[in-house]
Parts: sequence; structure tokens; C-alpha cells
Amino acid sequence: MESLNYHQLEYFWVTAREGGVLRAARTLGVSQPTVSAQLRRLEKTLGTPLLERQGRGVALTDAGRAAYRIADEIFSLGHDLVGTVRSGASAGPITFEVGVSEALPRLVTHALLQPALQIKEPVRLICREGTRAELLAALAVYELDIVLSDGPIGPQVRVRAFNHLLGECGVSIFGAEKLARRHRRSFPQSLDGAPFLLPTPATTLRRSLDQWFESHKLRPRVVGEFDDMALLKVFAQQGHGLFAAPEFIDAELRNVYRVRHVGPVEGAIERYFAISDERKLKHPAVVAMVASAQKRLGAPVS
Repeated sequence: MESLNYHQLEYFWVTAREGGVLRAARTLGVSQPTVSAQLRRLEKTLGTPLLERQGRGVALTDAGRAAYRIADEIFSLGHDLVGTVRSGASAGPITFEVGVSEALPRLVTHALLQPALQIKEPVRLICREGTRAELLAALAVYELDIVLSDGPIGPQVRVRAFNHLLGECGVSIFGAEKLARRHRRSFPQSLDGAPFLLPTPATTLRRSLDQWFESHKLRPRVVGEFDDMALLKVFAQQGHGLFAAPEFIDAELRNVYRVRHVGPVEGAIERYFAISDERKLKHPAVVAMVASAQKRLGAPVS
């Protein structure tokens, strides 16, 4: 019998998990014909069909279901092997590969990740930024240890992954010292007509702010809108406008950008999640990061 090609087996495993060749190709970052060719070769090696068409997707045959169960065990063990070797005693540092959602503020990311660099073992941190879809695809093929996000994955996401709530915090308004002092009086009515730097409308924070402004009948003067929250804070540091940020990073904002607290945005909540491909966290850097965040933000320990 021809030797089993584990590369082909991985293509089958991802296709079965994603429910279609096209979705598997996107997850794997290859073309659809490439996936189809690998599947045909695997079926030829095993001497039986593993998948059959079902609507726009695919379904497992009886042999496919048996193969998928075994493949799932194989790749789960492979992931455990990587984690064990990385976290075991060695001359080099532990590699910690993190996917960071574009929506997550840089100071929040730093505050969340800092405890991972303080464990007794030396750690080599690798950060990869992208959309949540891109990062989950990388997580699915074990290119990342964890994904940091401002929201959980829902049941509609066809990736085997688990949400770990790191915690939640309120939102406050900040500004350069003179601007903050001026608008701290009679807050929040003092914000009517005040210069503001806002995140773009697609963000959760912007939607929360718009609702809060509306509920208090406030019409701030929008000076600028930003995709990049770090750039927004640079403008705020120079006194161009007030801005909203998580209270979680109050101290960091004061120290790095020299801005001051104006007042709370009541009812606005920011939540942070670590998304992993395993229910029980094992990587020592991940465990340290999650434990520290849950303690600082008051989330229930998972």
C-alpha cells in the first residue's frame, strides 16, 4: 500500500471541518484546484471515496467519517507535540505566536501581552495583525497560539476554536490637559459642541459613543475619524480633540500620551477575548496572559 501523505490528510481534514473545498482553500491559503487535487490523491491512496457533494458543500461518506475522526486525533496530537516541545526545557526561548485583531488598541494589546513576557522561561513574542477572519484561518492550521480580539467568535464560524473571556471594562473620555480641564466641568453636557476625534463608524466603540451622545442629546464637533487608534491618540496628545478609550489603559494613556481623564461614558463596555484552538489552555505564556488579564479585569477564571 502507498504511504499515507499527511499533507493530503490535512487538506481532507480542513475540507471536512470547513464543509467545502472553497472554504478549505481560503483557510489554507491555496487555490481550490490544489485542494481538489490533493483530495483525489488521498482517496486514491485509501482506495475509497471520503467526500460526496451535498448542495454547495460536501458531506462525509462512512469511510470519510472514520478517516476524519482519526485525522482529528492526529492533528490534535501534532498540536500537543508542538506545544510540549515549545514549552519544554531548551536552550532557546519559548515561541509565542499571537494574532492581534486590527480593532484592538495598541495599548490594550501591550497591557494584555506584557505578563506573558514576565514568566520564568524566556519568551520570543511574535505578533501578527490582521482581520479576525484572517487570524482564525491561521489559528485553524496551527500558525498561531492564540488570537486576541474585542469580540468572541460566534456559532456561524466554521473553525474549531474556543472563546476565553479576558474581562471587560468601562469607557471614558480623555483629552490633552487644557482641553480636559475645560470640559471636565458640567460633564457630560460640556461635551456639546466640543472637538472630538472618533473611531470609524464600523467599530463597536463608535456605535457605543453615538448611542451615548444621542441619549444625552450631545452634538460634538467631529474634528477627525480614524481607523488607526494609535494615530488618533497622537492627534489627541497635540490637543486637537477629545477621544474615548477603555478605562483599562487609563494609566498607560496618562504616561504615554500625557492626556487626562474627563469623565465616564456610562453604559459603554469594552470586552476582550483570547481565542484558542483548545478548550484547556496549555502554553505557559498564554496561561500567564489569560490569568493576569482575568485578575486585572475581574473576569471569572476559566
